[in-house]
Amino acid sequence: MERRQDRKVLQILMGLLLGILAVGFAWYSAKERLEQTSNQGRKHKFGATYMTMNNPFYEIIDDEIRSQLEARGDILITRDPALDVDKQIDQVREMIDRQVDGIFINPVDWKRIGSALKEAAEAGIPIIVVDSDVFETELAACTIVSNNYQAGVQCARHLLQHKDGGNILLLTHSAAKSGLDRIQGFSDTIKGYDKFHILSEGDCLGQLERAMPVTEELLNQYPEADIIMCLNDVAAMGAMAALKDAGLEGQITVYGVDGSPDGKSMIEAGYMEATAAQFPREIGREAASAIYRILEGEPVESSIQIRTELITAENLEIYGSDGWQ
Repeated sequence: MERRQDRKVLQILMGLLLGILAVGFAWYSAKERLEQTSNQGRKHKFGATYMTMNNPFYEIIDDEIRSQLEARGDILITRDPALDVDKQIDQVREMIDRQVDGIFINPVDWKRIGSALKEAAEAGIPIIVVDSDVFETELAACTIVSNNYQAGVQCARHLLQHKDGGNILLLTHSAAKSGLDRIQGFSDTIKGYDKFHILSEGDCLGQLERAMPVTEELLNQYPEADIIMCLNDVAAMGAMAALKDAGLEGQITVYGVDGSPDGKSMIEAGYMEATAAQFPREIGREAASAIYRILEGEPVESSIQIRTELITAENLEIYGSDGWQ
């Protein structure tokens, strides 16, 4: 009798144990499926910081990157350091803390940003550099820039073809490699032509509100100047504002780089000679494509250069005076 009861108890216990194991297995399987589904549907989160959003060029790049990411259901967090490299370093660190899947950066200072990029690389976060190089190129998974040196060459070649000589002022941005390359391309091309003289240069950070007083000061020092080469169209707008105040509008030849709507309008109005056009939407598309290829384990070029094209009064109708290329 006691044996039968013991067997019955044992059967009950075995049944309970099997039931518990079955429930546990079912729970584990369901949890595993849920985690797999969650991981498959997890949104990627990316960060972006540009030297300043006080420039429509960067707004266009950011809009293009954002549209590409959001089309896949992913998220882009954009920050504006307002030309403050320390603030940009803090923004990169914020993105590291938020465990983003990738960082798009346009450096305020191409050398000083290196410490923050090293921290991101050590955290395993891929870095896509846009528009302007960083000094420590090995920290970037991919660098996507316009052919900035060629942009300066294109402006200089046009000048050589259309003027017999002249006295040149340069508006620069020494902390940005893109600005350095554009001015270098221009200067190298002018070199050796004895009738062209580079009188001086002024650093305006590529900003209109800085370019205007810098131009005024340079014109006071060098009244013989009759050509101004600007690292971008924003600086060219500041230069032309200074020329207007001085009563010299249309009397001094002005070159820029960007192909911005404002630049093209000034060419159409006859106040600006030419602008070497960039293609910010193409830069944005390439940047978004590069980050996804990296995340998917596909090979990506370490450096991608986007062409520039010179816009003048003669070919302006091809590009139009409204919108970007």
